[in-house]
Amino acid sequence: MAPKKNPLNLNALQLKTLTLLQEVARLENRPAEGEEGAFLVSRLPHAHGNHFHLGDAVVSSADATGLQNPGVWKALERKGVIAQVPDSGGVRVTAAGMGYDTGLRDSILHRSDH
Repeated sequence: MAPKKNPLNLNALQLKTLTLLQEVARLENRPAEGEEGAFLVSRLPHAHGNHFHLGDAVVSSADATGLQNPGVWKALERKGVIAQVPDSGGVRVTAAGMGYDTGLRDSILHRSDH
C-alpha cells in the first residue's frame, strides 16, 4: 500500500505555509540544536508588490498569506511540524516538518528556465 498523501490532513493554507518554511530553512541552513534534521528559521521573506524571492525562486504573495496568519502557525505547531523558539522570534522546522511532503514545492516555487 502506498503511503498516504498528507497524513496530517493539513489544509491548503497550512501546506503552502509549511512548504515556504521548509524552503527558508533550506536556504538559511541553520541546523537546530537538540533535534537531528530540524532547522531554524530566523527571517521570513517580505513581499514587494505581488511576489517575493526565495533563493532562485519567485513566490506569489497569494501563496504566502499563511506566513502572517497566527492560526496557521498554531495549527502547524499542534501537528508537530514547527515549534516556536522562545526569545528568538524564530521558528524551528522540526525533522518531521522538514521531511513532510507537501506536494507543492514545484507549484508555488517558480524558477526560471534559464
